[in-house]
Amino acid sequence: MRTAVVILNWNGRKMLERFLPSVTACTTGDAEVIIADNGSTDDSLDFLAEHYPSLRVIALDKNYGFAGGYNKALAQIDADCFVLLNDDVEVTPGWIEPVVAQMAANPQTAICQPKLLMYDQRDTFEYAGGAGGFIDKYGYPFCRGRLFTTLEQDHGQYDDPCEIFWASGAAMFVRADVWRELGGLDGDFFAHMEEIDFCWRAKNAGYRVEYCPASVVYHVGGGTLPKSNPRKTFLNFRNNLALLYKNLPDSRRRWVLAARIVLDYVAAFKFLAERKPQEFSAVVKAHKEFRKWHPALREKRRQTHPQPVGCIYEGLLLVQYYLLRHTKYSQLQ
Repeated sequence: MRTAVVILNWNGRKMLERFLPSVTACTTGDAEVIIADNGSTDDSLDFLAEHYPSLRVIALDKNYGFAGGYNKALAQIDADCFVLLNDDVEVTPGWIEPVVAQMAANPQTAICQPKLLMYDQRDTFEYAGGAGGFIDKYGYPFCRGRLFTTLEQDHGQYDDPCEIFWASGAAMFVRADVWRELGGLDGDFFAHMEEIDFCWRAKNAGYRVEYCPASVVYHVGGGTLPKSNPRKTFLNFRNNLALLYKNLPDSRRRWVLAARIVLDYVAAFKFLAERKPQEFSAVVKAHKEFRKWHPALREKRRQTHPQPVGCIYEGLLLVQYYLLRHTKYSQLQ
C-alpha cells in the first residue's frame, strides 16, 4: 500500500527542525514524506530547501486552515493511503507498518489512528487522540485515556485494537479512495473537529474507524492555538454544532441540538462567572454563526445520508465527569 505521510505546516519552522528528523528516519519502505506548506510567512520553506532538499514540498498560496490545507494538498498526491500528521509529532520505528496491515486486513476499515502519548510525559495519553476517540449522545468528544481535561497514564489498559468513533487528525491514516469518495475534510470548518466530522461521514457511508495500539507516536499538542484561546473556543463550539447537524439521523437531530444549545449557554455563563468574557463572547458568536450556516449545512446533510451508527456513548459525559467524578474511560456507565 503506497503511503504518503503529509505534514501540514504553517509557520512551523521550529517544529519541523525538532520533529521532522524522526519522521524521515522512521518512514521507510513504500512510504513518502511530503510537506504541505499552508502559506507560511516564516522561513519554513528556506529551512526545508536547505536541510531537506529531497523532500517533496507542496507550497500553497495562503493559509487554508487544517481542513482546506489538507484538501488542496492531498488532491495533488497519488497514493493508496494518506497519513495526516501534525508537525509536532514524534514518530517511532515501525509506526506505519502495523496500521497499514490492520487496515489491509479489512477493506471496510477506512481510517485508523495509532496510540497517541504526550511528548513531555511519555507514559500519559495525549489530549488530542489518546487510544481512540468517541462521542457521547450529545456530541461531546472524548478518548480512551482522556475525559475532558483529565489524562490517564498508559499502563497497557488500552492495548487492544478496536473500532472507535473518530481518529485524531494529529496522526490519521485514511484510504485515499475513501478520502476522495467523501470529498476530504469539510473546508468550512477551517480547524477543529473536522476529523470527527470526516470520520462520522465515513461511518454514515458504511466504513469503519479503528485504533492500532501497535503503533505509538508522541504529540506535543496545542501548537497553533493554545487551549485558552477564544478563537479555539469559537471554532470548537461552532463546529461541534455543525457536525451534529450534518450527521445525526432524523430521529435524534432536533432534540440533541436543542439540548446542546441549552448546555452550551450553561457553559457560556460559566465562562462569565469565571471572569472570562472573551470565552463567553466566543460561545455566543459560535451559535450566531451556526444559525447563519444553516442553508449550507442543510445541503451538506443531504449529501451525508445520516443514519444510526455505532460507537456513540449513550450517556451524558458531563454527568459522568462532573457529578459522578468518573475521570477514566473505564469508569463510564
